[in-house]
Amino acid sequence: MMAYKTVDGGPWTGCAVLFLRSLCPGVNLLSLFKDREQGKFVVFKVIKLTLTDSAGGLGGHEILKIHDADPFLGVEVKFNDMLACRQFLESYSSGAVRQSLSQHAGRLLTLPQEFTVETQLKASAHILDLCLDQLELCLQHVHLSQPERLRDEEIEHLEKQLEIQARGSEPQPDPPTQEECPVPSHCFKFQNKVFEDRMLTGGDVQSFSSGVGRQWKHVGRALAKSCQALKGPAIDNLAYEYEREGLYEQAYQLLSRFIQAEGRAAKLSRLVKALEDCKLTSLAESILEIQPRE
Repeated sequence: MMAYKTVDGGPWTGCAVLFLRSLCPGVNLLSLFKDREQGKFVVFKVIKLTLTDSAGGLGGHEILKIHDADPFLGVEVKFNDMLACRQFLESYSSGAVRQSLSQHAGRLLTLPQEFTVETQLKASAHILDLCLDQLELCLQHVHLSQPERLRDEEIEHLEKQLEIQARGSEPQPDPPTQEECPVPSHCFKFQNKVFEDRMLTGGDVQSFSSGVGRQWKHVGRALAKSCQALKGPAIDNLAYEYEREGLYEQAYQLLSRFIQAEGRAAKLSRLVKALEDCKLTSLAESILEIQPRE
């Protein structure tokens, strides 16, 4: 069967995105996950336990990223084992995934009422909810949807936090000092000022391309730390392909490739961080032509 074949002859892998939205009044999973303290970790633990239940254990899958897909919370999952993926799809089709989410959320969020959730499952552009009665077709869609990024640093941190808690020695987060207030989850800090985060725009791309000059490769490698599409020979290939067009076009194509690969996760904060890493703070200041949120 086609679902058993691999794309490149290597081990079976695939990727799917599980979208979640609470139907309980007063419970917003997206807002909870944006809570930098306990909310983010509790929501992650609910999702992690649900995947473990649904995919037959801890092996065979990993969470790559949890992102804002307003009004949904998007959970990007990589499957490293076809049997684990098959079991997850069967659990999702039978309603067991929603039941597990309800049980874990009710317990960990200490809800007074039963937790109900709306879900959607996608592999690339395919909505798997529409073909759950064709399991082999769903497996094929998941397998052909190969992950374009490595596991997000935030997920790495949450995984480690979960391991520490499992060992019974969970560290308590340091309380914010009087001098430093916590940065809201939809914002980021640059040079001790707080800016509202947003997706990169065409204006950002033009400002970057006009100002970065020969440093565009260094910024590209900084972005590649969390962007699979820019890893390996991708940056050198861009340099060769657009050599005749010059530095502006090379930089323009770099950031365009980043936006295309990362989608809604291609945020202003990630570009500013890459520019900081490359000591290009003056260019970051030029791009940030907005009033900081005090």
